[in-house]
Amino acid sequence: MTADLFELDRDMDRDRVMDRDMDGADDSLPRLRLLAGRCRVCGHTFFPRGPVCPYSGDEEVDEIVLPPTGTLWGWTAVTAAPPGYSGPIPYGMGVVELDDGLRVVGRLTVSDPASLRFGQPMTTVATVVPTDGDPLTTWAFEPVGVGA
Repeated sequence: MTADLFELDRDMDRDRVMDRDMDGADDSLPRLRLLAGRCRVCGHTFFPRGPVCPYSGDEEVDEIVLPPTGTLWGWTAVTAAPPGYSGPIPYGMGVVELDDGLRVVGRLTVSDPASLRFGQPMTTVATVVPTDGDPLTTWAFEPVGVGA
């Protein structure tokens, strides 16, 4: 299921994925693009994408690439590990309003809620989440300028 939410591509053109300077970025992690659905009937965009529009119930759904940047809208720290997670606690979770207006819930690269602020510019990055099994490569939101 996770692989259906985003594309990973080690050779992807950096300018097409992130609109920030990625020189010095960790090349061991692939760049990514969040994939959403857009209904051809009602025009709503939704994430994660699926074969059916959750607004109209229609099956005429196009795959679109979401903008890689947005602003922080809400956030918290997760202080209890969910089943199967073996990484550090606490870790950040938040809601980012992407530049196209869609709000996406996801992991944050910052775990201290006091270091974040409403409206803070964010960018989408690849991250590895430790699990009880194989590590999981997924997306996270990072404050602009942190990984630069």
